[in-house]
Amino acid sequence: MRRPLVVIPTYNERENLASIVGRVRGAVPDASMLVVDDSSPDGTGELADELAAADAAVHVLHRAGKQGLGAAYLAAFDWALEQGFDPIVQLDADGSHLPEQMPSLLAALEGTGPAGEPVDLVIGSRWIPGGSIENWPRHRELLSRGGSAYARWVLQLPTRDATAGYRAFRADALSRIHLDEVHTRGYGFQVDMLWHAREAGLTVIEVPVTFVERLQGRSKMSLGIVVEAMLKVTGWGITSRLRRRQPTSSRGSATRRSRA
Repeated sequence: MRRPLVVIPTYNERENLASIVGRVRGAVPDASMLVVDDSSPDGTGELADELAAADAAVHVLHRAGKQGLGAAYLAAFDWALEQGFDPIVQLDADGSHLPEQMPSLLAALEGTGPAGEPVDLVIGSRWIPGGSIENWPRHRELLSRGGSAYARWVLQLPTRDATAGYRAFRADALSRIHLDEVHTRGYGFQVDMLWHAREAGLTVIEVPVTFVERLQGRSKMSLGIVVEAMLKVTGWGITSRLRRRQPTSSRGSATRRSRA
Protein backbone atom coordinates (compact mmCIF):
# COMPACT_ATOMS: atom_id res chain seq x y z
CA MET A 1 0.00 0.00 0.00
CA ARG A 2 1.41 3.39 -1.00
CA ARG A 3 2.07 5.78 1.92
CA PRO A 4 3.75 8.85 0.43
CA LEU A 5 5.55 11.26 2.73
CA VAL A 6 6.62 14.75 1.72
CA VAL A 7 9.59 16.03 3.72
CA ILE A 8 9.71 19.83 4.11
CA PRO A 9 12.84 21.18 5.86
CA THR A 10 12.39 24.66 7.29
CA TYR A 11 14.44 27.48 8.72
CA ASN A 12 12.69 30.86 8.91
CA GLU A 13 9.91 29.87 6.49
CA ARG A 14 6.89 31.05 8.49
CA GLU A 15 5.71 33.20 5.57
CA ASN A 16 5.59 30.23 3.20
CA LEU A 17 4.82 27.13 5.24
CA ALA A 18 1.03 27.22 5.49
CA SER A 19 0.67 27.83 1.76
CA ILE A 20 3.03 24.98 0.88
CA VAL A 21 1.24 22.55 3.18
CA GLY A 22 -2.10 23.49 1.63
CA ARG A 23 -0.76 23.11 -1.90
CA VAL A 24 0.68 19.67 -1.15
CA ARG A 25 -2.66 18.61 0.30
CA GLY A 26 -4.38 19.75 -2.91
CA ALA A 27 -1.84 18.15 -5.28
CA VAL A 28 -1.43 14.78 -3.54
CA PRO A 29 -4.38 14.30 -1.16
CA ASP A 30 -3.15 10.94 0.17
CA ALA A 31 0.30 12.26 1.14
CA SER A 32 1.47 12.90 4.67
CA MET A 33 3.95 15.68 5.41
CA LEU A 34 6.89 15.95 7.78
CA VAL A 35 8.08 19.46 8.59
CA VAL A 36 11.66 19.39 9.88
CA ASP A 37 12.36 22.66 11.66
CA ASP A 38 15.78 23.70 12.94
CA SER A 39 14.51 25.94 15.76
CA SER A 40 13.61 28.79 13.41
CA PRO A 41 13.70 32.08 15.32
CA ASP A 42 10.77 33.43 13.27
CA GLY A 43 8.32 30.94 14.78
CA THR A 44 8.15 28.47 11.87
CA GLY A 45 8.26 25.55 14.29
CA GLU A 46 5.32 26.86 16.30
CA LEU A 47 3.29 27.37 13.13
CA ALA A 48 4.15 23.81 12.05
CA ASP A 49 2.78 22.54 15.37
CA GLU A 50 -0.46 24.46 14.75
CA LEU A 51 -0.79 22.97 11.28
CA ALA A 52 -0.16 19.48 12.68
CA ALA A 53 -2.82 19.99 15.36
CA ALA A 54 -5.32 20.85 12.64
CA ASP A 55 -4.35 18.08 10.21
CA ALA A 56 -3.38 14.55 11.29
CA ALA A 57 -1.40 14.10 8.06
CA VAL A 58 1.08 16.80 9.11
CA HIS A 59 3.94 15.78 11.41
CA VAL A 60 6.70 17.92 12.89
CA LEU A 61 10.29 17.08 13.77
CA HIS A 62 11.93 19.77 15.90
CA ARG A 63 15.72 19.95 15.89
CA ALA A 64 18.02 21.90 18.22
CA GLY A 65 19.49 24.71 16.14
CA LYS A 66 20.43 25.15 12.52
CA GLN A 67 22.37 22.03 11.50
CA GLY A 68 22.14 22.14 7.72
CA LEU A 69 19.82 20.92 4.99
CA GLY A 70 21.51 17.54 4.69
CA ALA A 71 21.23 16.83 8.41
CA ALA A 72 17.54 17.72 8.30
CA TYR A 73 16.87 15.35 5.40
CA LEU A 74 18.87 12.51 6.93
CA ALA A 75 16.92 12.81 10.19
CA ALA A 76 13.69 12.86 8.19
CA PHE A 77 14.67 9.80 6.16
CA ASP A 78 15.39 7.83 9.33
CA TRP A 79 12.01 8.86 10.75
CA ALA A 80 10.19 8.03 7.51
CA LEU A 81 11.75 4.58 7.22
CA GLU A 82 10.93 3.78 10.86
CA GLN A 83 7.31 4.82 10.29
CA GLY A 84 6.99 2.76 7.10
CA PHE A 85 6.38 5.58 4.61
CA ASP A 86 6.99 4.90 0.92
CA PRO A 87 7.70 6.78 -1.31
CA ILE A 88 9.50 9.76 0.25
CA VAL A 89 9.58 13.15 -1.48
CA GLN A 90 11.92 16.10 -0.88
CA LEU A 91 10.27 19.51 -1.15
CA ASP A 92 11.60 23.01 -0.46
CA ALA A 93 9.43 25.15 1.78
CA ASP A 94 10.03 28.37 -0.15
CA GLY A 95 7.75 27.58 -3.10
CA SER A 96 10.55 27.00 -5.59
CA HIS A 97 9.41 23.37 -5.97
CA LEU A 98 5.85 23.40 -7.27
CA PRO A 99 3.70 20.88 -5.32
CA GLU A 100 1.39 20.78 -8.33
CA GLN A 101 4.14 18.96 -10.27
CA MET A 102 4.60 16.29 -7.61
CA PRO A 103 2.17 13.82 -9.26
CA SER A 104 4.51 13.64 -12.27
CA LEU A 105 7.43 12.65 -10.04
CA LEU A 106 5.37 10.02 -8.26
CA ALA A 107 4.02 8.65 -11.55
CA ALA A 108 7.56 8.33 -12.92
CA LEU A 109 8.59 6.47 -9.77
CA GLU A 110 5.95 3.86 -10.63
CA GLY A 111 7.41 3.43 -14.12
CA THR A 112 10.50 1.66 -15.38
CA GLY A 113 14.03 2.63 -16.32
CA PRO A 114 15.79 2.32 -19.70
CA ALA A 115 16.18 -1.45 -19.37
CA GLY A 116 12.72 -2.06 -17.94
CA GLU A 117 13.97 -2.09 -14.36
CA PRO A 118 12.07 -0.46 -11.46
CA VAL A 119 12.87 3.20 -10.87
CA ASP A 120 14.49 3.99 -7.52
CA LEU A 121 14.82 7.76 -7.62
CA VAL A 122 13.10 10.47 -9.67
CA ILE A 123 14.64 13.93 -9.93
CA GLY A 124 12.65 17.00 -10.88
CA SER A 125 15.04 18.50 -13.40
CA ARG A 126 15.46 22.08 -14.61
CA TRP A 127 18.06 21.24 -17.23
CA ILE A 128 16.37 18.65 -19.45
CA PRO A 129 13.93 19.42 -22.30
CA GLY A 130 10.71 20.72 -20.79
CA GLY A 131 12.39 21.89 -17.59
CA SER A 132 12.63 25.59 -16.85
CA ILE A 133 13.32 28.30 -14.29
CA GLU A 134 11.33 31.43 -13.49
CA ASN A 135 12.45 34.77 -12.06
CA TRP A 136 16.06 33.77 -11.57
CA PRO A 137 18.84 36.34 -11.95
CA ARG A 138 21.42 35.36 -14.54
CA HIS A 139 24.19 34.79 -11.99
CA ARG A 140 22.00 32.32 -10.08
CA GLU A 141 21.35 30.32 -13.23
CA LEU A 142 25.07 30.25 -14.08
CA LEU A 143 25.92 29.04 -10.57
CA SER A 144 23.37 26.24 -10.77
CA ARG A 145 24.20 25.13 -14.29
CA GLY A 146 27.92 25.32 -13.59
CA GLY A 147 27.62 23.36 -10.36
CA SER A 148 25.63 20.59 -12.03
CA ALA A 149 27.99 20.42 -15.00
CA TYR A 150 31.05 20.24 -12.75
CA ALA A 151 29.54 17.52 -10.56
CA ARG A 152 28.55 15.48 -13.65
CA TRP A 153 32.05 15.74 -15.08
CA VAL A 154 34.02 15.04 -11.90
CA LEU A 155 31.80 12.21 -10.63
CA GLN A 156 30.79 10.88 -14.08
CA LEU A 157 27.10 11.22 -13.29
CA PRO A 158 24.56 10.81 -16.11
CA THR A 159 22.05 13.13 -14.39
CA ARG A 160 21.68 16.53 -16.03
CA ASP A 161 20.49 18.35 -12.89
CA ALA A 162 22.83 17.00 -10.26
CA THR A 163 22.09 19.70 -7.68
CA ALA A 164 18.29 19.52 -7.91
CA GLY A 165 16.50 19.15 -4.60
CA TYR A 166 13.05 18.11 -5.85
CA ARG A 167 13.29 14.31 -5.58
CA ALA A 168 11.16 11.24 -4.96
CA PHE A 169 12.73 8.08 -3.49
CA ARG A 170 11.52 4.58 -2.99
CA ALA A 171 12.02 3.67 0.67
CA ASP A 172 14.01 0.60 -0.34
CA ALA A 173 16.33 2.80 -2.40
CA LEU A 174 17.11 4.99 0.61
CA SER A 175 17.99 1.88 2.59
CA ARG A 176 20.36 0.72 -0.15
CA ILE A 177 22.19 4.05 -0.24
CA HIS A 178 23.57 3.51 3.32
CA LEU A 179 22.59 6.87 4.75
CA ASP A 180 25.17 6.58 7.52
CA GLU A 181 27.84 7.09 4.84
CA VAL A 182 26.39 10.41 3.63
CA HIS A 183 28.28 13.06 5.57
CA THR A 184 27.51 16.31 3.75
CA ARG A 185 25.18 18.63 5.63
CA GLY A 186 25.02 21.73 3.41
CA TYR A 187 24.38 22.55 -0.25
CA GLY A 188 26.51 19.63 -1.48
CA PHE A 189 24.11 17.15 0.13
CA GLN A 190 22.09 16.72 -3.07
CA VAL A 191 25.19 15.78 -5.07
CA ASP A 192 26.44 13.57 -2.23
CA MET A 193 23.16 11.62 -2.24
CA LEU A 194 23.24 11.29 -6.01
CA TRP A 195 26.83 10.02 -5.92
CA HIS A 196 25.89 7.42 -3.29
CA ALA A 197 22.86 6.46 -5.37
CA ARG A 198 25.13 5.83 -8.36
CA GLU A 199 27.56 3.83 -6.22
CA ALA A 200 24.63 1.74 -4.92
CA GLY A 201 23.49 0.96 -8.48
CA LEU A 202 20.15 2.72 -8.20
CA THR A 203 18.07 3.52 -11.27
CA VAL A 204 17.72 7.30 -11.46
CA ILE A 205 15.56 9.15 -13.98
CA GLU A 206 14.71 12.83 -14.48
CA VAL A 207 11.39 14.48 -15.26
CA PRO A 208 11.08 18.14 -16.28
CA VAL A 209 9.89 20.66 -13.71
CA THR A 210 9.64 24.42 -13.43
CA PHE A 211 11.76 25.92 -10.67
CA VAL A 212 10.42 29.25 -9.37
CA GLU A 213 12.44 31.80 -7.42
CA ARG A 214 10.92 32.40 -3.99
CA LEU A 215 8.48 35.29 -3.74
CA GLN A 216 8.76 35.73 0.03
CA GLY A 217 11.71 35.46 2.39
CA ARG A 218 15.38 35.44 1.56
CA SER A 219 17.35 32.84 -0.39
CA LYS A 220 20.03 31.04 1.62
CA MET A 221 22.19 30.41 -1.48
CA SER A 222 25.55 32.16 -1.89
CA LEU A 223 28.73 31.84 -3.94
CA GLY A 224 30.64 30.70 -0.85
CA ILE A 225 28.21 27.82 -0.26
CA VAL A 226 28.55 26.69 -3.87
CA VAL A 227 32.37 26.88 -3.79
CA GLU A 228 32.47 24.84 -0.59
CA ALA A 229 30.26 22.19 -2.19
CA MET A 230 32.38 22.03 -5.34
CA LEU A 231 35.52 21.47 -3.25
CA LYS A 232 33.81 18.49 -1.68
CA VAL A 233 32.78 17.21 -5.12
CA THR A 234 36.42 17.41 -6.20
CA GLY A 235 37.43 15.27 -3.25
CA TRP A 236 34.76 12.68 -4.03
CA GLY A 237 35.88 12.59 -7.65
CA ILE A 238 39.49 11.92 -6.67
CA THR A 239 38.36 9.16 -4.32
CA SER A 240 36.24 7.53 -7.05
CA ARG A 241 39.10 7.58 -9.56
CA LEU A 242 41.53 6.09 -7.07
CA ARG A 243 39.06 3.28 -6.34
CA ARG A 244 38.61 2.50 -10.04
CA ARG A 245 42.35 2.42 -10.65
CA GLN A 246 43.03 0.11 -7.71
CA PRO A 247 43.39 -3.54 -8.91
CA THR A 248 40.56 -5.81 -7.88
CA SER A 249 42.92 -8.08 -5.95
CA SER A 250 44.26 -5.12 -3.99
CA ARG A 251 40.75 -3.95 -3.16
CA GLY A 252 39.83 -7.43 -2.01
CA SER A 253 42.96 -7.65 0.15
CA ALA A 254 42.23 -4.24 1.63
CA THR A 255 38.67 -5.31 2.39
CA ARG A 256 39.84 -8.52 4.01
CA ARG A 257 42.36 -6.63 6.13
CA SER A 258 39.75 -4.10 7.22
CA ARG A 259 37.40 -6.90 8.31
CA ALA A 260 40.10 -8.82 10.13
